[in-house]
Amino acid sequence: MIYLDANATTPLAEEVLEAMLPWLRVGFENPSGAYAGAKLARRAIQTAREQVAACIGAEPSEIIFTGGGTESVNTALHSLDTLAGPGAALVSAIEHSAVLRWVESRSREVRKLPVTAGGSLAMEGFAERLEGAAYVSVMLANNETGALQPLREVAACTRALGLPLHTDAIQALGKIPVNVRELGVDLLSLSAHKFHGPKGVGALFVRQGLRFEPLSQGGGQEGGRRSGTENTASIVGMGVAAQMALAAGEALAALRDAFERQVLAEISGVWVNGDPQCRLPNTSHLSFDECDAAGLLILLDEAGVACSAGSACMTGKQRPSHVQLAMGIPEARAKSSLRFSFSRMNTLADALGAATALRKAVEKLRRVQGSGVGPVQVYTA
Repeated sequence: MIYLDANATTPLAEEVLEAMLPWLRVGFENPSGAYAGAKLARRAIQTAREQVAACIGAEPSEIIFTGGGTESVNTALHSLDTLAGPGAALVSAIEHSAVLRWVESRSREVRKLPVTAGGSLAMEGFAERLEGAAYVSVMLANNETGALQPLREVAACTRALGLPLHTDAIQALGKIPVNVRELGVDLLSLSAHKFHGPKGVGALFVRQGLRFEPLSQGGGQEGGRRSGTENTASIVGMGVAAQMALAAGEALAALRDAFERQVLAEISGVWVNGDPQCRLPNTSHLSFDECDAAGLLILLDEAGVACSAGSACMTGKQRPSHVQLAMGIPEARAKSSLRFSFSRMNTLADALGAATALRKAVEKLRRVQGSGVGPVQVYTA
Protein backbone atom coordinates (compact mmCIF):
# COMPACT_ATOMS: atom_id res chain seq x y z
CA MET A 1 0.00 0.00 0.00
CA ILE A 2 1.08 3.57 -0.72
CA TYR A 3 -0.05 5.56 2.31
CA LEU A 4 -0.62 9.26 1.54
CA ASP A 5 -2.92 10.30 4.38
CA ALA A 6 -0.38 11.59 6.88
CA ASN A 7 -2.56 14.57 7.80
CA ALA A 8 -5.05 12.06 9.20
CA THR A 9 -2.40 10.10 11.09
CA THR A 10 1.17 8.92 10.65
CA PRO A 11 2.77 5.49 11.11
CA LEU A 12 4.39 4.98 14.49
CA ALA A 13 8.15 5.42 14.15
CA GLU A 14 10.20 2.36 15.11
CA GLU A 15 12.33 4.46 17.48
CA VAL A 16 9.16 5.65 19.22
CA LEU A 17 7.84 2.12 19.63
CA GLU A 18 11.14 0.94 21.10
CA ALA A 19 11.11 3.79 23.61
CA MET A 20 7.54 2.97 24.65
CA LEU A 21 7.87 -0.80 25.10
CA PRO A 22 9.63 -0.80 28.51
CA TRP A 23 6.85 1.33 29.96
CA LEU A 24 4.22 -1.02 28.56
CA ARG A 25 5.95 -4.15 29.85
CA VAL A 26 7.50 -3.44 33.23
CA GLY A 27 7.33 0.29 33.92
CA PHE A 28 3.64 0.19 34.74
CA GLU A 29 3.74 2.03 38.05
CA ASN A 30 1.57 5.07 38.69
CA PRO A 31 3.82 8.14 38.34
CA SER A 32 2.17 9.69 41.41
CA GLY A 33 3.48 6.95 43.72
CA ALA A 34 6.30 7.38 46.26
CA TYR A 35 8.20 4.15 45.49
CA ALA A 36 11.15 3.60 43.14
CA GLY A 37 9.21 2.42 40.07
CA ALA A 38 6.83 5.39 40.28
CA LYS A 39 9.76 7.78 40.55
CA LEU A 40 11.27 6.31 37.39
CA ALA A 41 7.99 6.81 35.53
CA ARG A 42 7.76 10.37 36.81
CA ARG A 43 11.30 11.04 35.65
CA ALA A 44 10.53 9.61 32.19
CA ILE A 45 7.53 11.94 31.89
CA GLN A 46 9.68 14.90 32.83
CA THR A 47 12.23 13.94 30.17
CA ALA A 48 9.44 13.82 27.58
CA ARG A 49 8.21 17.20 28.78
CA GLU A 50 11.68 18.62 28.19
CA GLN A 51 11.82 17.05 24.72
CA VAL A 52 8.45 18.50 23.66
CA ALA A 53 9.33 21.90 25.11
CA ALA A 54 12.66 21.98 23.27
CA CYS A 55 10.92 21.10 20.01
CA ILE A 56 8.73 24.23 20.13
CA GLY A 57 11.03 26.66 21.97
CA ALA A 58 9.13 26.50 25.26
CA GLU A 59 10.04 25.88 28.89
CA PRO A 60 9.23 22.40 30.29
CA SER A 61 6.96 24.00 32.91
CA GLU A 62 4.81 25.40 30.07
CA ILE A 63 3.91 21.93 28.72
CA ILE A 64 0.79 20.04 29.82
CA PHE A 65 0.28 16.49 28.55
CA THR A 66 -3.26 15.63 27.46
CA GLY A 67 -5.19 12.74 25.95
CA GLY A 68 -4.81 14.04 22.39
CA GLY A 69 -5.19 17.01 20.08
CA THR A 70 -8.92 17.54 20.61
CA GLU A 71 -8.48 17.62 24.35
CA SER A 72 -5.59 20.05 24.00
CA VAL A 73 -7.77 22.36 21.91
CA ASN A 74 -10.80 22.04 24.17
CA THR A 75 -8.69 22.64 27.27
CA ALA A 76 -7.19 25.82 25.83
CA LEU A 77 -10.56 27.17 24.74
CA HIS A 78 -12.21 26.21 28.04
CA SER A 79 -9.59 28.20 29.92
CA LEU A 80 -9.94 31.20 27.62
CA ASP A 81 -13.72 31.09 27.69
CA THR A 82 -13.79 30.80 31.49
CA LEU A 83 -11.27 33.52 32.29
CA ALA A 84 -11.71 36.02 29.46
CA GLY A 85 -13.95 38.99 30.01
CA PRO A 86 -17.04 39.84 27.98
CA GLY A 87 -16.77 39.82 24.24
CA ALA A 88 -16.77 37.54 21.23
CA ALA A 89 -14.67 34.48 20.42
CA LEU A 90 -12.86 35.13 17.15
CA VAL A 91 -11.83 32.12 15.07
CA SER A 92 -10.90 31.64 11.44
CA ALA A 93 -13.59 30.21 9.19
CA ILE A 94 -11.34 27.22 8.36
CA GLU A 95 -10.63 25.98 11.89
CA HIS A 96 -10.78 22.28 12.73
CA SER A 97 -14.08 21.07 14.15
CA ALA A 98 -12.41 20.73 17.57
CA VAL A 99 -12.28 24.53 17.66
CA LEU A 100 -15.52 25.33 15.85
CA ARG A 101 -17.75 22.93 17.75
CA TRP A 102 -16.33 24.04 21.08
CA VAL A 103 -16.88 27.77 20.56
CA GLU A 104 -20.28 27.19 18.98
CA SER A 105 -21.38 25.19 22.03
CA ARG A 106 -20.71 28.10 24.40
CA SER A 107 -23.02 31.02 25.12
CA ARG A 108 -20.44 33.53 23.90
CA GLU A 109 -20.82 35.24 20.51
CA VAL A 110 -18.66 33.63 17.80
CA ARG A 111 -17.19 35.57 14.88
CA LYS A 112 -15.63 33.65 12.00
CA LEU A 113 -12.80 35.44 10.27
CA PRO A 114 -12.73 35.21 6.44
CA VAL A 115 -9.93 33.66 4.41
CA THR A 116 -8.54 34.37 0.95
CA ALA A 117 -8.99 32.18 -2.12
CA GLY A 118 -5.59 30.72 -1.24
CA GLY A 119 -6.90 29.53 2.13
CA SER A 120 -5.03 31.96 4.41
CA LEU A 121 -6.59 34.35 6.87
CA ALA A 122 -7.54 37.65 5.21
CA MET A 123 -5.46 40.26 7.03
CA GLU A 124 -6.99 43.34 5.38
CA GLY A 125 -9.11 44.95 8.08
CA PHE A 126 -8.12 42.29 10.59
CA ALA A 127 -7.27 44.73 13.39
CA GLU A 128 -10.72 46.33 13.11
CA ARG A 129 -12.37 42.91 13.41
CA LEU A 130 -10.78 42.49 16.83
CA GLU A 131 -12.98 45.18 18.31
CA GLY A 132 -15.21 43.66 20.99
CA ALA A 133 -13.28 40.36 21.07
CA ALA A 134 -12.50 38.41 24.24
CA TYR A 135 -9.97 35.99 22.72
CA VAL A 136 -8.76 34.67 19.37
CA SER A 137 -8.01 31.17 18.03
CA VAL A 138 -6.32 30.80 14.64
CA MET A 139 -4.69 27.58 13.43
CA LEU A 140 -1.08 27.53 12.25
CA ALA A 141 -1.67 25.23 9.25
CA ASN A 142 -4.93 24.00 7.78
CA ASN A 143 -5.46 20.25 7.96
CA GLU A 144 -7.18 19.97 4.56
CA THR A 145 -5.32 22.28 2.18
CA GLY A 146 -2.12 22.72 4.19
CA ALA A 147 -2.52 26.51 3.91
CA LEU A 148 -0.23 28.33 6.36
CA GLN A 149 -1.75 31.13 8.40
CA PRO A 150 -0.12 34.54 9.08
CA LEU A 151 0.09 33.83 12.78
CA ARG A 152 2.88 36.27 13.58
CA GLU A 153 0.81 39.12 12.12
CA VAL A 154 -2.23 37.91 14.05
CA ALA A 155 -0.20 37.78 17.26
CA ALA A 156 1.10 41.32 16.75
CA CYS A 157 -2.49 42.57 16.55
CA THR A 158 -3.79 40.59 19.52
CA ARG A 159 -0.80 41.52 21.66
CA ALA A 160 -1.36 45.22 20.99
CA LEU A 161 -4.87 44.87 22.40
CA GLY A 162 -3.99 42.49 25.23
CA LEU A 163 -6.11 39.69 23.75
CA PRO A 164 -5.07 36.08 24.45
CA LEU A 165 -4.27 33.99 21.36
CA HIS A 166 -4.53 30.22 20.92
CA THR A 167 -3.30 28.28 17.91
CA ASP A 168 -4.04 24.76 16.80
CA ALA A 169 -0.58 23.67 15.57
CA ILE A 170 -1.52 20.00 15.32
CA GLN A 171 -0.89 19.76 11.57
CA ALA A 172 2.28 21.84 11.64
CA LEU A 173 4.77 20.09 13.90
CA GLY A 174 6.96 17.63 12.03
CA LYS A 175 6.42 19.48 8.75
CA ILE A 176 7.56 23.04 9.47
CA PRO A 177 9.53 24.61 12.36
CA VAL A 178 7.30 25.62 15.27
CA ASN A 179 8.54 28.11 17.87
CA VAL A 180 6.10 29.57 20.37
CA ARG A 181 8.25 32.64 21.08
CA GLU A 182 8.60 33.54 17.42
CA LEU A 183 4.91 32.97 16.80
CA GLY A 184 3.92 35.06 19.81
CA VAL A 185 1.07 32.80 20.93
CA ASP A 186 -0.27 32.26 24.45
CA LEU A 187 -1.52 28.69 24.01
CA LEU A 188 -0.60 26.06 21.40
CA SER A 189 -2.09 22.59 20.84
CA LEU A 190 -0.24 19.47 19.64
CA SER A 191 -1.06 15.82 18.92
CA ALA A 192 1.60 13.11 18.86
CA HIS A 193 0.11 10.87 16.18
CA LYS A 194 0.49 13.60 13.55
CA PHE A 195 4.31 13.35 13.75
CA HIS A 196 4.92 9.59 14.08
CA GLY A 197 4.04 9.35 17.76
CA PRO A 198 1.29 7.27 19.35
CA LYS A 199 -2.42 8.06 19.27
CA GLY A 200 -4.18 9.12 22.45
CA VAL A 201 -1.60 11.64 23.69
CA GLY A 202 -1.18 15.33 23.05
CA ALA A 203 0.27 18.43 24.63
CA LEU A 204 -0.77 21.97 25.37
CA PHE A 205 1.66 24.86 25.66
CA VAL A 206 0.51 27.48 28.15
CA ARG A 207 2.64 30.60 28.26
CA GLN A 208 4.21 31.21 31.65
CA GLY A 209 2.25 33.84 33.56
CA LEU A 210 -0.99 33.29 31.64
CA ARG A 211 -4.01 32.67 33.84
CA PHE A 212 -5.23 29.12 33.31
CA GLU A 213 -8.37 27.18 34.21
CA PRO A 214 -8.12 23.37 33.87
CA LEU A 215 -10.75 21.38 32.03
CA SER A 216 -10.16 18.10 33.92
CA GLN A 217 -10.61 18.09 37.70
CA GLY A 218 -9.48 15.30 39.99
CA GLY A 219 -6.17 14.19 41.41
CA GLY A 220 -4.25 17.28 40.40
CA GLN A 221 -1.72 15.72 38.03
CA GLU A 222 0.28 17.87 35.59
CA GLY A 223 0.78 20.49 38.26
CA GLY A 224 -2.95 20.70 38.87
CA ARG A 225 -3.59 21.62 35.25
CA ARG A 226 -4.81 18.26 33.90
CA SER A 227 -6.01 15.61 36.34
CA GLY A 228 -5.87 11.91 35.52
CA THR A 229 -3.19 9.25 35.80
CA GLU A 230 -0.55 9.93 33.18
CA ASN A 231 -0.11 7.56 30.23
CA THR A 232 3.61 7.08 30.75
CA ALA A 233 4.34 4.96 27.68
CA SER A 234 2.54 7.28 25.26
CA ILE A 235 4.03 10.40 26.82
CA VAL A 236 7.52 8.90 26.47
CA GLY A 237 6.69 8.11 22.83
CA MET A 238 5.54 11.67 22.22
CA GLY A 239 8.82 12.99 23.61
CA VAL A 240 10.90 10.84 21.27
CA ALA A 241 8.68 11.71 18.32
CA ALA A 242 9.04 15.42 19.12
CA GLN A 243 12.83 15.10 19.08
CA MET A 244 12.65 13.44 15.66
CA ALA A 245 10.21 16.05 14.37
CA LEU A 246 12.89 18.71 14.40
CA ALA A 247 14.31 17.29 11.15
CA ALA A 248 11.55 17.82 8.57
CA GLY A 249 10.61 19.95 5.58
CA GLU A 250 12.66 19.81 2.38
CA ALA A 251 12.39 16.05 1.87
CA LEU A 252 8.60 16.23 2.20
CA ALA A 253 8.36 19.10 -0.27
CA ALA A 254 10.43 17.18 -2.81
CA LEU A 255 8.03 14.21 -2.66
CA ARG A 256 4.92 16.38 -2.84
CA ASP A 257 6.29 18.40 -5.76
CA ALA A 258 7.33 15.30 -7.72
CA PHE A 259 3.83 13.89 -7.25
CA GLU A 260 2.17 17.11 -8.39
CA ARG A 261 4.44 17.56 -11.39
CA GLN A 262 3.49 14.13 -12.73
CA VAL A 263 -0.20 14.62 -11.98
CA LEU A 264 -0.34 17.99 -13.72
CA ALA A 265 1.64 16.70 -16.70
CA GLU A 266 -0.50 13.61 -17.22
CA ILE A 267 -4.04 14.56 -16.16
CA SER A 268 -6.15 17.35 -17.64
CA GLY A 269 -8.78 19.28 -15.72
CA VAL A 270 -6.88 19.38 -12.42
CA TRP A 271 -7.13 22.18 -9.87
CA VAL A 272 -4.48 22.73 -7.21
CA ASN A 273 -6.40 24.26 -4.32
CA GLY A 274 -4.76 26.81 -2.08
CA ASP A 275 -1.72 29.01 -2.48
CA PRO A 276 1.00 26.69 -3.85
CA GLN A 277 3.75 28.69 -2.13
CA CYS A 278 2.23 29.23 1.32
CA ARG A 279 1.33 25.72 2.44
CA LEU A 280 2.69 22.74 4.31
CA PRO A 281 5.47 20.98 2.37
CA ASN A 282 3.70 17.62 2.56
CA THR A 283 0.16 18.49 1.45
CA SER A 284 -1.42 18.43 -2.01
CA HIS A 285 -5.12 19.28 -2.24
CA LEU A 286 -6.45 18.65 -5.75
CA SER A 287 -9.78 18.76 -7.56
CA PHE A 288 -10.58 16.86 -10.75
CA ASP A 289 -13.11 18.13 -13.28
CA GLU A 290 -16.05 15.79 -13.90
CA CYS A 291 -14.91 13.34 -11.22
CA ASP A 292 -16.55 12.44 -7.95
CA ALA A 293 -14.18 12.22 -4.99
CA ALA A 294 -15.97 9.17 -3.60
CA GLY A 295 -15.50 7.29 -6.86
CA LEU A 296 -11.83 8.22 -7.06
CA LEU A 297 -11.27 7.08 -3.48
CA ILE A 298 -12.73 3.66 -4.28
CA LEU A 299 -10.56 3.23 -7.37
CA LEU A 300 -7.42 4.42 -5.59
CA ASP A 301 -8.10 2.14 -2.66
CA GLU A 302 -8.41 -0.79 -5.07
CA ALA A 303 -5.06 0.27 -6.58
CA GLY A 304 -3.43 0.30 -3.14
CA VAL A 305 -3.28 4.07 -2.61
CA ALA A 306 -4.63 5.54 0.63
CA CYS A 307 -5.62 9.22 0.59
CA SER A 308 -8.68 11.16 1.71
CA ALA A 309 -11.43 13.49 0.60
CA GLY A 310 -10.49 16.42 2.82
CA SER A 311 -10.26 16.12 6.59
CA ALA A 312 -10.45 12.71 8.25
CA CYS A 313 -13.32 14.18 10.27
CA MET A 314 -15.30 14.66 7.04
CA THR A 315 -15.08 11.01 5.95
CA GLY A 316 -18.51 9.67 5.02
CA LYS A 317 -20.08 13.14 4.76
CA GLN A 318 -21.43 13.81 1.26
CA ARG A 319 -21.02 17.57 1.29
CA PRO A 320 -18.22 20.05 0.65
CA SER A 321 -16.13 20.90 3.68
CA HIS A 322 -16.49 24.25 5.41
CA VAL A 323 -12.84 24.90 4.53
CA GLN A 324 -13.40 24.73 0.77
CA LEU A 325 -16.60 26.75 0.96
CA ALA A 326 -14.83 29.44 3.01
CA MET A 327 -12.21 29.64 0.24
CA GLY A 328 -14.93 30.22 -2.35
CA ILE A 329 -14.41 26.89 -4.12
CA PRO A 330 -17.57 26.02 -6.09
CA GLU A 331 -19.55 23.13 -4.66
CA ALA A 332 -19.12 20.90 -7.73
CA ARG A 333 -15.37 21.32 -7.66
CA ALA A 334 -15.26 20.83 -3.90
CA LYS A 335 -16.99 17.47 -4.27
CA SER A 336 -14.21 16.31 -6.60
CA SER A 337 -11.39 17.14 -4.17
CA LEU A 338 -8.82 14.76 -2.73
CA ARG A 339 -6.08 15.39 -0.18
CA PHE A 340 -2.72 13.67 -0.57
CA SER A 341 -0.42 14.13 2.44
CA PHE A 342 3.09 12.72 2.69
CA SER A 343 5.17 11.70 5.70
CA ARG A 344 8.90 11.19 6.09
CA MET A 345 8.30 7.45 5.69
CA ASN A 346 7.25 7.92 2.05
CA THR A 347 9.62 7.52 -0.89
CA LEU A 348 9.90 8.97 -4.37
CA ALA A 349 8.59 5.65 -5.69
CA ASP A 350 5.49 6.17 -3.55
CA ALA A 351 4.94 9.64 -4.99
CA LEU A 352 5.34 8.59 -8.62
CA GLY A 353 3.41 5.35 -8.15
CA ALA A 354 0.50 7.23 -6.58
CA ALA A 355 0.48 9.73 -9.46
CA THR A 356 0.28 6.88 -11.98
CA ALA A 357 -2.53 5.19 -10.05
CA LEU A 358 -4.36 8.51 -9.85
CA ARG A 359 -4.11 9.04 -13.62
CA LYS A 360 -5.59 5.60 -14.25
CA ALA A 361 -8.37 6.19 -11.73
CA VAL A 362 -9.32 9.55 -13.26
CA GLU A 363 -9.25 8.11 -16.78
CA LYS A 364 -11.44 5.18 -15.76
CA LEU A 365 -13.97 7.34 -13.94
CA ARG A 366 -14.19 9.79 -16.83
CA ARG A 367 -14.69 6.95 -19.32
CA VAL A 368 -17.53 5.63 -17.23
CA GLN A 369 -19.07 9.09 -16.96
CA GLY A 370 -18.32 9.99 -20.59
CA SER A 371 -16.72 13.28 -19.60
CA GLY A 372 -14.80 15.84 -21.57
CA VAL A 373 -12.54 18.09 -19.53
CA GLY A 374 -10.53 21.23 -19.93
CA PRO A 375 -6.97 22.30 -19.17
CA VAL A 376 -5.07 22.18 -15.90
CA GLN A 377 -6.00 24.92 -13.45
CA VAL A 378 -3.64 26.06 -10.71
CA TYR A 379 -4.48 28.70 -8.12
CA THR A 380 -2.01 31.56 -8.06
CA ALA A 381 -1.92 34.16 -5.32
